[in-house]
Amino acid sequence: QVQLVESGGGLVQPGGSLRLSCAASGIISNVYVMGWYRQTPGKQREVVATITSGSFTNYADSVKGRFTISRDNAKNTAYLQMNGLKPEDTAVYYCNAYRLDMASTRVNYWGQGTQVTVSS
Repeated sequence: QVQLVESGGGLVQPGGSLRLSCAASGIISNVYVMGWYRQTPGKQREVVATITSGSFTNYADSVKGRFTISRDNAKNTAYLQMNGLKPEDTAVYYCNAYRLDMASTRVNYWGQGTQVTVSS
């Protein structure tokens, strides 16, 4: 059974930092693209950052220069270091792991989400 378990969310003041972790079990995470997405009420889930098995990274324009995604394949864990947090970063953050199957169909797994609130 595949599980992605996020941790590290919480309440932080503007300009502060948080580090999210995503522990994967039931999969060999180093063959998956890992990513962080976020969602606010009434809006679609949006990608924040992704990292391939070879550690190639991609970021949403809104977080470039402030957030850093990384992974430790030995620990089956992905991280999102968030610095310079802004109120508009407030959202539920979800961990994602995906791979392409033989038919090039995306096989997705999601965590349960962790709340990040940026407020003074």
